[in-house]
Amino acid sequence: MVGHGGDVYAASRELGIPLDRIIDFSASINPLGTPRSVQDELRRNLGRLRHYPDISSTELTGEVSKSIGVSPESIICGNGSTELIYLVVRALQPKRVLVTAPAFSEYENAVHVLSGSRIRRFTMLEKDNFKLDVDAFIKAAKGCDMAFICNPNNPTGGLVSASNMLRIAQAAEESGCCLVVDEAFIDFVPDESVIRKVSEYPSLIVIRSMTKFYALSGLRLGYAVINPARLDLVRSHKEPWTVNSLAQAAGVVALRDDDYKKRTFTFLAKEKEFLEKGFRRLDIQYVPSRANFYLLKAAGTAYNISVRLREKGILVRDCSNFMGLDGSYIRAAVRTRRENSRLLRELTVL
Repeated sequence: MVGHGGDVYAASRELGIPLDRIIDFSASINPLGTPRSVQDELRRNLGRLRHYPDISSTELTGEVSKSIGVSPESIICGNGSTELIYLVVRALQPKRVLVTAPAFSEYENAVHVLSGSRIRRFTMLEKDNFKLDVDAFIKAAKGCDMAFICNPNNPTGGLVSASNMLRIAQAAEESGCCLVVDEAFIDFVPDESVIRKVSEYPSLIVIRSMTKFYALSGLRLGYAVINPARLDLVRSHKEPWTVNSLAQAAGVVALRDDDYKKRTFTFLAKEKEFLEKGFRRLDIQYVPSRANFYLLKAAGTAYNISVRLREKGILVRDCSNFMGLDGSYIRAAVRTRRENSRLLRELTVL
């Protein structure tokens, strides 16, 4: 089983379908696609390819600083958020790590690389729509060196409010636990971010992806905000030149494109409403989502449904390999009206 969504290349080879004819609901990427401003910038910067990238991502770091309102001395850029997850774990060497379930698998994978580290899972329950019990999580984190929370959560789309996240951060501070908040999808609900609070909570680390909201998955780009007292240690474990020149240029322009952000929010609000009405009409159980995807409970096994849709050139994420989920869940991204309508039609006849 593929560990993540978005493997359109394998699907194209196996099905004999051109890449541009595959409808990929398995990867939760902005359906508006890469901003035109970014595409134009990439063409203008092809001449940079003869040079090594700026090893410090100086211009990008400065733009991130202005965009989110934090000091550039607390920012580190990376080759997508996944590199930064592994980097933080490798640098800080936690021995006891708390992760939620279901959640992004790379938290556990990063910890498994370490010798002697142990993982404790905090399982969110289906009967609660996989909502995080904040008080119970705080209790479970005691005695841990590090804890991960994905917010909004992947694959459920559930959100921990900023006020509740800061309750967790305060408790982590008091118990000596490093709280890593993965805000890969927070651009879809920016008011709930805690990224500006890192200066107040030294044990808080916030990781961001730019591949989801700005549709830059093929370039790989992310950043983290870490207290400067800890950032030097993290940076000392980072390989050089992991953020290429085009990714740096793309990130700067993307962060400045306010029109793209506005269009995204308008577009997604309409398409999420359309999909939710369709799910209810078809009596498909879904988890309320604050992100650009939905966790759906399938009428049958997720594996069978994903295979049958794949045969039609439609990819969804079989969630059977997420800890904390059984074999009946699929995840589907929000896409264009035509594509969303196609998904609803195909789910009707399965």
